[in-house]
Amino acid sequence: MMKRTLLSIGGVLLACIVFCSALYALTRLVAPKYHDTPEGRLTGEYYDEATDHDVLFIGDCEVFEQFSPVTLYNEYGITSFIRGGAQQLVWHSYYLLEDALQTETPKVVVYNVLALKYGEPQSEAYNRLALDGMRWGKAKAQAIRASMTEGEDFMSYVFPLLRYHDRIGKLTEEDWHDWFSDGEPVSFKGYIMHTGVKPATKTPTPAPLADAHLPRSSMAWLERMAALCESQGIALVLIKSPSIEPYWYPEWDAEIEAFAKSHGLRYDNMIANGEETGVDLSTDTYDQGQHLNVSGAEKLTHWFGAILKAAYELPDHRGEAAYDADYAALTARYEAEKRHLTEEN
Repeated sequence: MMKRTLLSIGGVLLACIVFCSALYALTRLVAPKYHDTPEGRLTGEYYDEATDHDVLFIGDCEVFEQFSPVTLYNEYGITSFIRGGAQQLVWHSYYLLEDALQTETPKVVVYNVLALKYGEPQSEAYNRLALDGMRWGKAKAQAIRASMTEGEDFMSYVFPLLRYHDRIGKLTEEDWHDWFSDGEPVSFKGYIMHTGVKPATKTPTPAPLADAHLPRSSMAWLERMAALCESQGIALVLIKSPSIEPYWYPEWDAEIEAFAKSHGLRYDNMIANGEETGVDLSTDTYDQGQHLNVSGAEKLTHWFGAILKAAYELPDHRGEAAYDADYAALTARYEAEKRHLTEEN
């Protein structure tokens, strides 16, 4: 009897293992690989890191296309990573930071404030870009609940096959090729490189504001972020990237200045500091001033790195074997990509 019971339990366990393995394999096959949308790969690439970071940048495209961790290390010895994503809203950023703090404690967190203009979830597509690659844990579960738009289902994040099952009949060669592989990295510690040049020829004309204040809900998330950093002994730095579109209203800027002052935080408006940064939007942008090309990102990083170094006494890790090996390999890939993209353009 005991033997039959053990065999029965063993059979059930084996069936569960086979079922779960098949479910995982099918999910991997049909889930988007984001070959044409590299922003969908950014969240997951953080977990491939072999070394820790003194600085974490968090925010939307105004961080992952504007700052170069390679430049920050090679010029100052500062280790960093950009946990950014396309239209990464403030609650995305908060939970990605909370997730990162499970395994490391940076000395500085840099948050770009543009996304504070959004007080409500905007798009399932952008939610997926930010959250599909996030490792499972309490932070991801809470991020999903905070982010879901009307009609979205929490269980479709738990079991992505529920969301992507209709791709079974639309599979591509890339789906099969990268079935159990994430492929080559698309970023350089969270930075996505562009080398094209498309000058900003005019300053956008802003539409009148219906409400001069940033949404209360988004400012409440910023308050939570400041409290989280304070509880961990981390310096939170607020920035506004030098992009001129979307328009950054003076009223919003004044509100962030007031928030920073009341919380003892540093705030750098890099639009106002344009001449100091060295960024020239006639040569350093690839899309008329919305985002920087690699030339602009390196200039901005050079300027901001000096501020971080002086204000927060960050250590210089150059000469430490583990960091030097990591960044030497990264720099070689970075320079090769720069040459390749420059030739294409």
